[in-house]
Amino acid sequence: MTWDTDKLEALRRKYGSEGGSDVFDPRFKRVADKIFDSKGTRLAPYAGISTFLSAPLLQVEAENPDFGDLQVGIIGVPMDLGVTNRPGSRFGPRAVRTIERIGPYNHVLDCAPVNELRVADVGDVPFASRYRLEQSHDDIEKRIGQMVAQGVVPLSVGGDHSITHPILKAVGKDRPVGLIHIDAHCDTSGGFDQTKFHHGGPFRNAVLDGVLDPTRTIQIGIRGPAEYLWEFSYESGMTVIHAEEISALGMPAVIAKALEVVGDGPSYLSFDIDSLDPAFAPGTGTPEIGGLTTREVLELLRGLKGVNLVGGDVVEVAPQYDATTNTAQAGAQVLFEILSLMVFSPSLR
Repeated sequence: MTWDTDKLEALRRKYGSEGGSDVFDPRFKRVADKIFDSKGTRLAPYAGISTFLSAPLLQVEAENPDFGDLQVGIIGVPMDLGVTNRPGSRFGPRAVRTIERIGPYNHVLDCAPVNELRVADVGDVPFASRYRLEQSHDDIEKRIGQMVAQGVVPLSVGGDHSITHPILKAVGKDRPVGLIHIDAHCDTSGGFDQTKFHHGGPFRNAVLDGVLDPTRTIQIGIRGPAEYLWEFSYESGMTVIHAEEISALGMPAVIAKALEVVGDGPSYLSFDIDSLDPAFAPGTGTPEIGGLTTREVLELLRGLKGVNLVGGDVVEVAPQYDATTNTAQAGAQVLFEILSLMVFSPSLR
């Protein structure tokens, strides 16, 4: 292509106006038309009330809630009574909400999920007690159950990973679901310190409760010194891919295996922020070096397009251990990617 003044003048005629919303490619225009108002203005990312992914806020009653015609409800679960190491992920939902610039467009999946789905930030799980772990799990199951009963797909932000057990009890109540679990830890250990309801055991509990199908479960990014606690994963038939295997396998092979394991049945996606190497996400309760990079995580998640998602979560963001806010930034981006996947989920079409 040779550059000349005629080409310059043509570009000036087409793009020389001051209207930032003047977008001509139909693929991009459908997004711009939803983001810009008639005067060419869009909402400042730092303005207004902070919500998950800048989704509309829907205030819902604790009892007899009405979720309207929502397809997806993004809900905070600020509870960390199940941690075995550093506390603080109760502050995760608030930290993820305050990240001011995520989306609106996913250029790889070619969607603007907040604008293409009927989605809202529905607030936090209403907890009866800040002190009682088992009571908190009951409260989580009740709230998620209310959403599921009204046909709303829950997308949760924790909170420690113990929250996923009661969520699965609600999502898998009528039939066991499959699982794509991205984490440093298998979280299939048994009880200790007089309880099995901790963040190291939600998936063992879910299998034994009959709400999770272990043969349709894949755990990706696993590593660390607690391997001796996770024999349940192998005994029950889960597929485990350790972090050190990923470089040799290649991410396309990992994605293909995940798609093979969960198939086309209803599936849940659980993302623990400690799956990322602490170089990218130090703000978590149990960091393990040798983890995934943010680029690897994005490739993995985007490769799951078409999975039949009936729920998902992002857990274990503990912002006080990360003065840079990078951990919350990563958590918010992953939340956006999961919501983007829901645009293509058969259960939401």
